[in-house]
Amino acid sequence: MPTSPQSWPLSWIARSHQAFVSGRRTRVIAEALAPLVPRNASVLDVGCGDGVVATLLAGRRPDIAVEGVEVAPRPGCTIPCRPFDGERLPFPDGSFDVCLFVDVLHHTSDVTQLLGEAARVARSCVLLKDHLCESTVDHGILRAMDWLSNRPHGVVLTYNYQSLTDWRRHFATCHLQAEQLSTALPLYPFPFSLLFGRGMHFVAQLRRL
Repeated sequence: MPTSPQSWPLSWIARSHQAFVSGRRTRVIAEALAPLVPRNASVLDVGCGDGVVATLLAGRRPDIAVEGVEVAPRPGCTIPCRPFDGERLPFPDGSFDVCLFVDVLHHTSDVTQLLGEAARVARSCVLLKDHLCESTVDHGILRAMDWLSNRPHGVVLTYNYQSLTDWRRHFATCHLQAEQLSTALPLYPFPFSLLFGRGMHFVAQLRRL
């Protein structure tokens, strides 16, 4: 069924975000993730969206194979993608070398549910790009960023941001630990980085305890 046209403010926001933010963001994230993927890995991108990050990642790592799952697969997704219910991954244990989340878990109501599913399905590691929220100021900025980037696409917004302490608790609950975790992600150019960067974004490689 075709979707209804966006109202002009949302369509303008979507075009502006694509022009000024999205391209740089996807490139930086793919560059940060590429060294963390094992050689010749099969990768499942959970909540892959339009597939652009996964496609850029595969372009930097031609030895890997990537596919995705999404609650509402987009018709123009650039990687093979199948639907799932948002809670349980439709694969047996150890089906992929790597499970990947890019700004997905803060859209869930239960972080450990989906993270635990990734730990079940991944043989080698779980790769995670998400946010760090250490204050009410962080929460307000992240909430505004989320609305601007996702509301035009109809993404469900739960604003379920986690602090580093929260994330470490989720990792432990899922029997994972962060072997690498970095907040050095230059997603935004100066001076926008002073407001929208501020250590609120991280990439992590998680392995089983």
